[in-house]
Amino acid sequence: MSMDFAALRCLPTNWEATMKNPIVALVLILAGAVAADGALAYGQRPEPTPAAAEHGLARPPVGWLQFCSMHPADCAVDRQEEAQIDLDARRWRLLTAINRKVNGAIVPQTDEEQWGVVESWNYPDSGRGDCEDYALLKRRLLAEAGLPRRALRLAVVIDENGEGHAVLMVRTDRGDLILDNKRDAVLPWLATGYVFVKRESQDFAGWTSLGHQGSEMTASPR
Repeated sequence: MSMDFAALRCLPTNWEATMKNPIVALVLILAGAVAADGALAYGQRPEPTPAAAEHGLARPPVGWLQFCSMHPADCAVDRQEEAQIDLDARRWRLLTAINRKVNGAIVPQTDEEQWGVVESWNYPDSGRGDCEDYALLKRRLLAEAGLPRRALRLAVVIDENGEGHAVLMVRTDRGDLILDNKRDAVLPWLATGYVFVKRESQDFAGWTSLGHQGSEMTASPR
């Protein structure tokens, strides 16, 4: 089954966010990420789950191609980097802190509202953005905090409304975890209720199919 989305309809259906200066938000994110043990009690690390299997090549989203033309270094794959993260307590706190802080710092806004185009992938430097913009910022901050970019892959899913949505998929030794602008909780991919369509490859600057894998679990929107 092949499915491409002209635009990802990916704003949270229920959100509480206020405009913040992006520089202030960045300071808060990094401060929270390096807080002392026990300061960020966002739940226990998840139990190990199977990783998502790849099913051949997939067509990259148009917005991703446009983003990569402007930020080629952010789309390059360094095969000397680790392909997965050892999810110790410090890295778990880092994932949950950055997911929560970015979700609270960025005001949801569609590409048409902000840029006047159907689809545009950008860093949300204006303090506004949609799902892929949240995911791009989360990856940038996690990479700046020392996590291997190769293990941090954007993915396209079908959400609980049957619409295209983008998330950040983090490959760990406990399975693939999802950082999502619709919820603050970092969940295993099989616990999201989404159907997984495709994601960035870990081996080259392109995309691979995830074969429309999913689960019977229901997503719990923020």
